[in-house]
Formats: sequence, C-alpha cells, structure tokens
Amino acid sequence: MASYLDQLIAFVSAHAGLAYLTLFLAALLEAVPVVGSVIPGSTIILALSALIPGGELRLEWVLAAAIAGAMLGDGSAFWIGHRAQREILSTWPLANYPRLIAQSEAFFHRWGALAVFFGRFVPPIRAFVPITAGALGMPPLRFFAVNIPAVLLWAPAHVLPGVLAVSALHQYGGIPHHTGIGKHYWILTVFGGALIVALATWTIRRWHGGRMIEPKAERIRKDFR
Repeated sequence: MASYLDQLIAFVSAHAGLAYLTLFLAALLEAVPVVGSVIPGSTIILALSALIPGGELRLEWVLAAAIAGAMLGDGSAFWIGHRAQREILSTWPLANYPRLIAQSEAFFHRWGALAVFFGRFVPPIRAFVPITAGALGMPPLRFFAVNIPAVLLWAPAHVLPGVLAVSALHQYGGIPHHTGIGKHYWILTVFGGALIVALATWTIRRWHGGRMIEPKAERIRKDFR
C-alpha cells in the first residue's frame, strides 16, 4: 500500500493541474443528484489535503478548486430544479430514488433555508437538497445567500484537517517531511474511516429499513398546503 501511495504522491507532484481538476470534479459531482450520493468527493478532498504540507499542492488552489466545484454543482442543481419545479422530482433518474427525495423534502421542510446550509455537510442528502430547494420554489437570492457561506465553510472544513494532521505528525511525531509517512497515515486513515462509515450507514439503513429520517406523509402534505 505504501508503494501505491508513493506513486500517487509522485504523480500528483508531477501533475498538480490534474490534481486540482480532480478536486474540482470531486466537489462538483458531489452536488449532482444521484451521482453525488455515490461519489466519495469529500473523501478525495480530505485525502489529497495531506499533500499540501509537503508542497505537492498549494493550499489556496486546493480551496479554490473545492469551492468552485461545490458552487457550480449546487448552483446548477438549484437552477435545474427552479426551472422545472416539482416535476423534476418525479422524472428519471430522481424517480428511482423516492426515499432520498422524501428525505430531502423532509429535511427542507423541517429546517427551511437552513436546510441548504446544513445539507452541504450531510451526505447523501447533500446531493438532493439544492435541486429540491429549487423545485419547491425557494427564491434564488435566498438560496445563494445561504449556500455561498455554507460552501465557504465546507471547503476549509474538508481541507484544513489534513493539513493540520500531517503538519502535526511531522512536527510533534518526529516524522521527517521527506519520508512521506505522515501523508500515508492520513490518507489511509481517511479512506479507512470512509469505508467504516459507509458500512455502518449501510448496516443502519438495513436495520431500520432506510427510514432513518423518513418524513411523515401528513406533515409534508400540511407543509405544502
């Protein structure tokens, strides 16, 4: 595994532009309905942030790529929902995921505009909240007034932990920068943690029949009225 990580770090060092593009696409695709529920965009961003302390990637460009991707993804999903209104929620491919749509609607009706803010930090609902907000008629200015601060907070929250963790390993753990061990530890921890979370989420959904935050139909009908 260490040899594969060494190859990854060497490749990123030689092709930083592709790494920034990967970060941009990871953030963008996380906001795409359906696709965003399976793309581990946050995991990719967290993992690659380990390459900032060693100089393979620059902090400002990593943040810029993540912010640009998230804003473009969220904004595009919102405008699609805003133009198509509620019909978009019952068309393919969204029609194949009625439970996630119901969950995002319940989340939106419970928190209102704050759902746009909180939803940016809650996968897999993150991929459905922007299009749901648009489909339910949320005004564009109100959406972007909440979404933009959420993205500006979301990006550092996913990038800085890796920077701080790897820097701490080098400074306080006695690990020299040139060995790359600190990066290995962080990247493996992120992917291992993501796998554990995914398995735990799948298990909980199986036990509860996928109803962890399923809305009450009567409450949603009342909210719409």
